[in-house]
Amino acid sequence: MNFSVKDELFTFIPNLKFGIIHYTKIVVSPSPQMIKGRFQLFQENLYFELQETPVTERPGIKEWRSIWKAFGADPNRYRHSAESLMRRVAKQNYLSPVHLAVDLNNFFSLQYEIPIGIYDVKHLQGDVEIALGTEDTGYEGLNGRYNKLKNILYSKDDHGAFGSPFVDSVRTSVTEETTEALQIFYLCPSMEEKECRELLNACGKMFTQVAGGDYTIAVLTKEHPNITI
Repeated sequence: MNFSVKDELFTFIPNLKFGIIHYTKIVVSPSPQMIKGRFQLFQENLYFELQETPVTERPGIKEWRSIWKAFGADPNRYRHSAESLMRRVAKQNYLSPVHLAVDLNNFFSLQYEIPIGIYDVKHLQGDVEIALGTEDTGYEGLNGRYNKLKNILYSKDDHGAFGSPFVDSVRTSVTEETTEALQIFYLCPSMEEKECRELLNACGKMFTQVAGGDYTIAVLTKEHPNITI
């Protein structure tokens, strides 16, 4: 599978960066109590932090709101997923456990203040490309409705759009049957590439410590916009 970023995106933000983690031979089960407890405690601590620093002033959230604007989308109408999750925590509407993959994905997103998506590879067809949505781009999302992605970054395969930093599609969602997954990190452009790789390795290591299997990482940039996995 070839994974690439459409060249035009770098005309908007030259230092745009995306992280990829490819997992194989994983076992997606209900999260163990250790993960549930750690995630709950993290959310409770984050809630108190958010009483001092509003969601939109958190560095990662703020940077991704500016990216939204750079591509022509309204960050108040279409909030990126990390902001949506953090707003729930700020209201003490804590995230309930789903299963290991979703719980860790949400944990990473809140911890690093960036949108992250995770997808079941068996539901992907052909190569994957990140592009900018048009009036015709959209899909049935995990939020229970059809989502239009005009001026919003999105991922597509040969079948069509399947993911974005706004909301992911039902078609490629990870379940307890998933054994191979693709995780896309919408990294902050301000991050150095070394920092990006350290972040990806930390997440990949934690994920496979619990779910088993193996992982490989990649960082896509203007200089290196594609990778074969």
